[in-house]
Amino acid sequence: MQNKNLLPLIVGGAVALILIIYFSNNIFYTLQPGQRAVIFKKFGGGLDKENVLIPGFHIIAPWNSFINYNVKEQQIEETMDVLDKNGLSIAVDVTVRYHPIYDRIGFLHESFGVSYPTTLIIPEVRSAVRQVMGRFTAEEIYSTRRGEVETTIKAETHNVLTGNNIEMKTLLIRSIRLPEQIKQAIENKLQQEQEALAYTFKLEKEKSEAERKRIAAEGEAKANQIINSSLTDNLLKMRGIEATRELISSSNSKVIIIGSGKDGLPVILGN
Repeated sequence: MQNKNLLPLIVGGAVALILIIYFSNNIFYTLQPGQRAVIFKKFGGGLDKENVLIPGFHIIAPWNSFINYNVKEQQIEETMDVLDKNGLSIAVDVTVRYHPIYDRIGFLHESFGVSYPTTLIIPEVRSAVRQVMGRFTAEEIYSTRRGEVETTIKAETHNVLTGNNIEMKTLLIRSIRLPEQIKQAIENKLQQEQEALAYTFKLEKEKSEAERKRIAAEGEAKANQIINSSLTDNLLKMRGIEATRELISSSNSKVIIIGSGKDGLPVILGN
């Protein structure tokens, strides 16, 4: 009698075990590092955007959908043709590195789904590159304002992607290719500008050197003028008397002749 009571339990357990094994792929999930997931509840609540599952082991009801996202940094490379401000065609190679914002993948899935790289990132990158480069001429894009062009593209792309739950790590413009004739004309113009700057620098340097010499000459002339104005007859006589006294007191043998002229300065004979 006791065995008969256990039989339904055994059968029920066996059925439950079979169902668990059969539905195990829809019940047990393991998220690896660099992965996140959200649940779509078919019979209540729909997409659970607020609760993002982190790496580890998870159990869900078999009738719910487990939506797995790779949140590691990823890379897209694009080559496109754009038009500059004057309608000139330019070929551009762009690389963008990104990853989904971890705790926002539910909102990302609701708007774009797992195919978001092709439905969101590539179109927005292309749009930003075309819009920004359309504001500049080929010469500005290629040389004179290239840094500004790259910075503007990065800023506008970053704003759009962040607003759609994507963290853009960086955007690189690998190369900008112009028609060969246009490229050569721009390079020739840049070379001429550099030569003109070098010539201007040389002229400024020579002008500065001439100014320096002029100032030095004026200073020397003023110094001589001051010296000449200070050499009066009385001063010269006083200096002569002082020199005579020093000669007389010297131990060297000599003959000193005191002049009788206007200045009366000594004449020194001897060793």
